[in-house]
Amino acid sequence: MTAKERFLKYVKYDTTSCESSQSCPSTSGQTVLLKVLYEELLSMGVDAKMDENGYVTAKIPKNTDSTVGVCFIAHVDTSPAVSGKDVNPICEVYRGGDVVLKNGLTILEKYNPDLKKYLGKELIVTDGNTLLGADDKAGVAEIMTAVETLVSNPSIKRGDVYIAFTPDEEIGRGTDKFNLKDFGADFGYTIDGGALGEIEYENFNAASLTLTINGVSIHPGSAKNVMKNAVDLFCEFHSLLPEKMRPDATSGYEGFYMADEISGGIESLTCKYIIRNHDKQKFAEMKDYVLNAVDFLNKKHSENTFVACIKDSYYNMSEIIEDNFHLIENAITAMKKAGVEHNIIPIRGGTDGARLSFEGLPCPNLSTGGYNFHGKREFIPSFALEKMVEVILNLVEIYSK
Repeated sequence: MTAKERFLKYVKYDTTSCESSQSCPSTSGQTVLLKVLYEELLSMGVDAKMDENGYVTAKIPKNTDSTVGVCFIAHVDTSPAVSGKDVNPICEVYRGGDVVLKNGLTILEKYNPDLKKYLGKELIVTDGNTLLGADDKAGVAEIMTAVETLVSNPSIKRGDVYIAFTPDEEIGRGTDKFNLKDFGADFGYTIDGGALGEIEYENFNAASLTLTINGVSIHPGSAKNVMKNAVDLFCEFHSLLPEKMRPDATSGYEGFYMADEISGGIESLTCKYIIRNHDKQKFAEMKDYVLNAVDFLNKKHSENTFVACIKDSYYNMSEIIEDNFHLIENAITAMKKAGVEHNIIPIRGGTDGARLSFEGLPCPNLSTGGYNFHGKREFIPSFALEKMVEVILNLVEIYSK
């Protein structure tokens, strides 16, 4: 099967992850696809395992004297931000201008300038009702196709090659139960990036903030000097966060606060934020800013009106990758050999590789070829899927020496 064929197959599985679920994987659909991948690997004759938490790992033994093992990792879940159920991928040749999806939703060229690169090339788009799932089923398809190529062509030089497919990356739990000790790889790559050619080794430092606001409810007719409306109090807190530090006002290395989820009413309200910054010192200052704002408001409205819980999620892997820069240099070489123009950019997000890097497995991120992840306007050029297979195989050969 080609990477495109695999991709079109995998996106049909509903693997939306669920943050409120305590199971691993967080949704049963992920387990279904992980089992499919496990069985496909076995059918190729690959030594694969699927553990009790759904993680699928595999090893393709070396055929050279190489002393290092490289891995390739992708996650099977899709973002809960937009439905991943009943995905209907559509393949069409791009003729220029805006792309009108089946339900009338439009991918505007002015907001997607890279479309011009794909004039006359086939794009895979959604029908406008769901996300597509290139994040990260494109990565899964690319890795699986590379594995099949290696197994079918034993003449391709390789050191030990390791594969892993993880659940729940989209909800920050992708490596929570990953058995890194028994995995065996020395370093590797997540295939979880965007536009073809992207190489990413600088990601956000990330934290989650859960803010509980304790109000006082009373009939509005008797509210004067008594009611403390938690909704109004939330608005007061939110107004203290700089408008210029919201996602829609930032880019590149700029950090942000984002209100992600709100629930409750007058008596009690809970809001969840994400806090992001590439710079470790600025990241610490952003968290301090929140705590100082909470302290200020509690002094104004009474103690424990605002209760903040901040939890770090992951850190910028650049400090680890900088000591293993061969990973970046060799990724550039692999892309050049495949005729792909590379582009080193910071990730405005995180990957499984960020946490794995700090746990002893240096793991920068490479492109899948996709665009507009987590939304209904998601798309991926078909040829990018096949090009990333070439890149993976080139990396295998590079690390075979």
